[in-house]
Amino acid sequence: MVKIAVCGANGKMGKVISSVIGGRDDCTVLCGIDKITDKYADFEIYDAPAKMPEKPDVILDFSHPSVLDSLLEYALANGTPLVLCTTGFSETQTEKIKKASEQIPVFFSFNMSLGINLLANLAKTAHAILGDQFDVEIVEKHHNQKIDAPSGTALMLADAINSAADDRYNYVYDRHCRRQKREKSEIGIHSVRGGTIVGEHEIIFAGRDEVITLSHQAASKEVFAVGGVNAAVYLSGKPAGLYDMSALIENK
Repeated sequence: MVKIAVCGANGKMGKVISSVIGGRDDCTVLCGIDKITDKYADFEIYDAPAKMPEKPDVILDFSHPSVLDSLLEYALANGTPLVLCTTGFSETQTEKIKKASEQIPVFFSFNMSLGINLLANLAKTAHAILGDQFDVEIVEKHHNQKIDAPSGTALMLADAINSAADDRYNYVYDRHCRRQKREKSEIGIHSVRGGTIVGEHEIIFAGRDEVITLSHQAASKEVFAVGGVNAAVYLSGKPAGLYDMSALIENK
């Protein structure tokens, strides 16, 4: 039984995660971590990792980038695996995560949906076949409460395509300030914010007289919660290193 500490336990995702874990028999919520410590389930919630009375097998984080330093400090001091599902990390924070993975197991992904990660693999295959004859544009849509744009997932998809193209593309975000023709070396990335859209991502391959579109729609936050819990169970007992969703896909 994998004992999981849920960071961001009182947030919307934290409550979905605790519900998902409650329906499984291979893991349990040991406790929560959140600045709001109101109790809503049969586990305690602490306002800092250092206040947890018992070491968890894994910390699963769906909170905010500002919490990263305290999580890394605790995890490195106690040898605790980390599953980081938060988006909006700075380059400096990303480097801290990579550095920490030299000492502890860290699972780090911009999107915990199995479907999105399959989409990234399909996009790489599509580019390998279509090549530079097709322009690539990515459109992502999220709810009106999302604070970062473009989404980490959109960047992940762009990076997947770029990796298949020897990193020769540069990213262009929207086009309202660019009065010029599109260059072949671009991947366009566009953001839409509105209503309660959970998450939609569309990759457009536009060629001469034909368009190929790959897309993914999340109907609820539960798909991300399920992926995060799967990652936590997978990471328990693993050696130090940086893991992502490709590890789960290969483990299927």
